[in-house]
Amino acid sequence: AREALVPFIEDAFYASNRRYGARRVAIELQKMGIMANRKTVQRIMSSRGLIALQASRKYRRGAKASDAGTNVLNRDFTIKRRNVAWCGDITYLPTREGWLYLATYLDLFSRKIVGWQVSSRIDENLVISALDSAVKRENPPEGLLVHTDRGSQYTSRRYSGELEERGFVQSFSKKGCPYDNAVMESFYRTLKRELPLDRKFETRLEARQEIFEFIELYYNTKRPHSS
Repeated sequence: AREALVPFIEDAFYASNRRYGARRVAIELQKMGIMANRKTVQRIMSSRGLIALQASRKYRRGAKASDAGTNVLNRDFTIKRRNVAWCGDITYLPTREGWLYLATYLDLFSRKIVGWQVSSRIDENLVISALDSAVKRENPPEGLLVHTDRGSQYTSRRYSGELEERGFVQSFSKKGCPYDNAVMESFYRTLKRELPLDRKFETRLEARQEIFEFIELYYNTKRPHSS
């Protein structure tokens, strides 16, 4: 069934740092022994908003007005107070045990990471756990804007329900447009530039420790932030 392919397609897409199109994702699936033709992969990727970065410029030129209907943030990154707007996203780190996925939330005023979580699976539990950690740390008011891309983790009914229950406002980037979440993209570039990613971590636990030290002991406390 097509739905059974979704987590594998998303894993391959995010593992490529969002650079693989349908053809290369299909090849990655074949390497795992999962047979799916390019057209099937393309349909699933399109329905999930998984657009390779190299295609984003072309997609933006042809974007429909309706694509921006839920983009409440609309690239307004100049927030004047803390806990008015957060951005969230997911990235990955390679280990010899397999991928370790990292979900984070960043406050647009302080430009600090207010919540994060890691997991061996890229699913809604990961982003909800990261959200929980941010809420416990910051205790934000109702009306907080939470902006993410349109990955299935963020568009799931359960995740949207978590935001609604807390009185938060959900905002999405346009499909295939990383510039709508540019602050998070910048953070992950910094993370991957400053962590020792020229080698694989031996274990996921080792990678988690490196992430903890980078975020909590360096990025949030010592590294200069611009707003």
